Amino acid sequence: MIFERTTRFKRAAKKLTAQDRERLAKALFLYEGDPSHPSLGIKRIQGTKGIWEGRASDAVRFTFEKIDGGILLRNVGGHDATLRRP
Repeated sequence: MIFERTTRFKRAAKKLTAQDRERLAKALFLYEGDPSHPSLGIKRIQGTKGIWEGRASDAVRFTFEKIDGGILLRNVGGHDATLRRP
């Protein structure tokens, strides 16, 4: 599976704590193995056509679009801030 990252995702990921970056890496590893893994809480964001959200921890969310052969990671960070601008 291919994981492409937007510039916004790269900048936001750098701002995460080391512990949150580890949680994000674990979540993406889980997604690669089983996109429907229950701990990820994957769901489509209401009001969008193709943007999805996933859970890296209780506080950290990531957003993505499904593309051929993988996903395009769009944003990552705190729940409210991330989902305000998916």
